[in-house]
Amino acid sequence: MESFVYVAGAVLLILMSFILSSRPRRKLPPGPYPLPIIGNMLQLDRKIHYSFTKLSKQYGPLMSIHLGSLYSVVVSSPEMAKEILQKHGQVFSGRIMLQALQVCDHDKLSIGFMPASNIWRELRKICKEHLFSHKSLEASNGLRQWKLQQLLDYVQRCCDSGRAVNIREAAFTTTLNLMSTTLFSIEATEFDSEVTREFKEIMEGVSNIALASNLGDFFPILKPFDLQGIKRKAEGCLGKLRDKVEGYLNQRLEWRKANPDAPKKTDFLETLVDIMEATDSGHFTTDHLIHLLMDLFAGAADSTSITTEWIMTELMINPEKLAKVKEELKSVVGDKKKVVEESQMARLPYLQAVVKEVLRYHPPGPLLLPRKAESDQQLNGGYFIPKGTQIFINAWAIGRDPTIWKNPDSFEPERFLDKNIDLIGGQDYEFIPFGSGRRICPGAPLANRMLHMTTATLIHNFDWKLEDAAADHRAEQNGMPHCRAAPLTILPIN
Repeated sequence: MESFVYVAGAVLLILMSFILSSRPRRKLPPGPYPLPIIGNMLQLDRKIHYSFTKLSKQYGPLMSIHLGSLYSVVVSSPEMAKEILQKHGQVFSGRIMLQALQVCDHDKLSIGFMPASNIWRELRKICKEHLFSHKSLEASNGLRQWKLQQLLDYVQRCCDSGRAVNIREAAFTTTLNLMSTTLFSIEATEFDSEVTREFKEIMEGVSNIALASNLGDFFPILKPFDLQGIKRKAEGCLGKLRDKVEGYLNQRLEWRKANPDAPKKTDFLETLVDIMEATDSGHFTTDHLIHLLMDLFAGAADSTSITTEWIMTELMINPEKLAKVKEELKSVVGDKKKVVEESQMARLPYLQAVVKEVLRYHPPGPLLLPRKAESDQQLNGGYFIPKGTQIFINAWAIGRDPTIWKNPDSFEPERFLDKNIDLIGGQDYEFIPFGSGRRICPGAPLANRMLHMTTATLIHNFDWKLEDAAADHRAEQNGMPHCRAAPLTILPIN
């Protein structure tokens, strides 16, 4: 009897082995061999998009990477980006639930990170219709002109006193005040104020923790220990931002209660409160409103100021390009007008080319915001992407690909003069700085206007001089987002 059990067990093992070996193996994308437990983490440095780009040259435009227990796929070609973001956009519309973003339930309530649900679609629709539609942006044109005039006045004061301008801080203040006035009908800060520095620390903190490499995300067993203090930092910056936005909301609700017959304000907060109080909007809560305003407030100011700083950096270290922009502005705008009209942008093709080239050369989000596979998916070429896979779109690698771009490591705005590439539509997959598909950045139309108008205002009204011409002005800080290693401070000259 005992020998029969052994024989039966052996036969069963053979049958199971045959069945498993006869099953078609699912082909994962190629990639470097992962070490036990840690995966490929030793092969990556802090500029992770550089590491991904280097590895993809060996393993191809669809590459497997193991970050601890988190399986990821890196996309480094326009063709694969289009398949992921457009053809299978619904499958790859999820987000990995990072520990830092679980603070204040931001992962469940933020339009940038919540699942692509009905409430997510409703929030995006509200933003599109009431903030970022062509009609809404045309209606708020005067507000942007006012903020640019304030920027111009500030730079003039610096010029008169012989003081250098911190470009990122000046652009940050301008965009922050634009957003606070648009959203809440208040000016959040002033140039050169302590309040500006506080806001800047909060916004940078939010960006950094959203993109930080947290050991707890790669090794779930470590989450309770918060070894890098990332959760603690997230509680600080997200908590402070939430408190500020909630304060603005409570003030508005109290004002409406105390003044029921007063004319309503014309800002976005008033629109949101009306929608929330509507009888047919039972699932739209106060928390959704607060986190939507947090996303709008933080996202616009930080990314726009980073890109404006890179635009001015490249123009300062490429004086022949700067001269072309100045000459074009002079021919279109003239000498008398100080703040450029948005209606004149279509007649400034070289300025548009400069902005596009900077976004190719220095994308503020080199890997965009990672996606997650919501279900198993087979791709062209037979590669299998399992449910739960994290998807990186390496926009930096695509923008530096020599098979797509001639002289990709050179700053050449002229390359865009004869290319019909849309900046904000997300349909030209060799150039998607704002993403593409279902998760495309909803604020791209406003960012597009602010980048062009801020640059035009700074260049048209002043000459500029680098404080330290010998410094490496293309040096980048480690990690994300894609910032300069040191602030750009330049002297304005009348």
